[in-house]
Amino acid sequence: MSVEAIGAIILIGSFLLLILLRIPIAYALGISSVVTAMYLELPLTQIVQSMVNGANVFSLLAVPFFILAGELMSRGGISDRLIEFAKLFVGRIRGGLGQVNILTSTFFGGISGSSAADTASLGPVLIPMMKKEGFDTKTATSITMASSVQAILIPPSHNMIIYSLAAGGVSIGGLFLAGLVPGILLALILMIYTFIISVKRNYPKAESVGKKHYWKTIGSAFWGLITILIIVFGVVSGVFTATESAAIAAVYAFIVTFFIYKDISIKQFGSILNKALRTISMVMILIATSNAFGWLLTYVRIPKLVSEGIMGITENKVFIMLLVLLILLLLGMVMDMAAIILIATPIFLPIATSIGFDPIHFGIIMMLTLGLGIVTPPVGLTLFIGSAISGEKIGTLSKSMIPFYILFLIAIVIITFIPQITMLLPEMLM
Repeated sequence: MSVEAIGAIILIGSFLLLILLRIPIAYALGISSVVTAMYLELPLTQIVQSMVNGANVFSLLAVPFFILAGELMSRGGISDRLIEFAKLFVGRIRGGLGQVNILTSTFFGGISGSSAADTASLGPVLIPMMKKEGFDTKTATSITMASSVQAILIPPSHNMIIYSLAAGGVSIGGLFLAGLVPGILLALILMIYTFIISVKRNYPKAESVGKKHYWKTIGSAFWGLITILIIVFGVVSGVFTATESAAIAAVYAFIVTFFIYKDISIKQFGSILNKALRTISMVMILIATSNAFGWLLTYVRIPKLVSEGIMGITENKVFIMLLVLLILLLLGMVMDMAAIILIATPIFLPIATSIGFDPIHFGIIMMLTLGLGIVTPPVGLTLFIGSAISGEKIGTLSKSMIPFYILFLIAIVIITFIPQITMLLPEMLM
């Protein structure tokens, strides 16, 4: 057995062992990289340099700004306003609050960019409201968690920026545009299923509202919704870069939160910064250690071996892509999303492009496929947040989520094999 082969075994084996020992994934990536480098007698300065190079990328400045903007808006009272806004459109449908939940997540996902933030902000409000209207706790929580995955597809998504980096500079504006239609498609699929179970279980409709309340609700929600326009159209039109749009969005979110909505005091800005910095720190450490781990993967030729292994099984493009999706699904169930994007993109993107997939299209496929892992055991963060909010056990919620898992798989297959859904807006506007 060659030195590189033993190095590959040590790299993957030590990483899996550390994960089983419940070591945080960022540290597991770093430790396994150092151990492997020592075995291969590589200078440890190379590992450090890889970590620095991974984090020292200008476009990554967008990530902390988007995280801060999302935290400001999620704490600034926008969730209540978006719920009222969504009621105007879908409240009168059977099971109206379930539809409101999904539509609100569509709007809120375009502001927070985070599935966890979506569930944490909307769950405490919507789950009790839905229970009061007759929804059982499991269903209310499952709808909340499932709809939150839209935040990964609908811009701004900091995971798309990470993918752009891992993919060698794929257009962030193109990724933002590409995620819009799949995000809306996912919302429609969830809304159709929610309507079916609402009719079957006779869930009520929401009460109608007067014209005065109608315009007041629109005006109140307008300031939050305009954040999406600043980010998406600013980047797509070329007025400013993704990093500049993120900075502008953060400043705008600060103004809306403290000077327009005024639901919280400026004194709470410190706690908002503290939480945002904690999230940013975790993401940046993960990016740094993932880059070192990825460099070693390439050094021991794992991407080439995986590619040759998959291509050696079959030449059927559909089967190859289904195999890639299966691997991504399994990875999403046991690893952090950002880490998978950084490690798996250099491995699977060349395979996807070799069988005719556009890098932007594959990026959206990866976002949705890994998004499913966020709401699945054993490490789905959103699943744990939903459990904490509702009081339901993880096992109970996992069983309740089975119909939604099936819907996600259907959405993944549709988006994968009908590329026009994803590529329509990028091809029209970019």
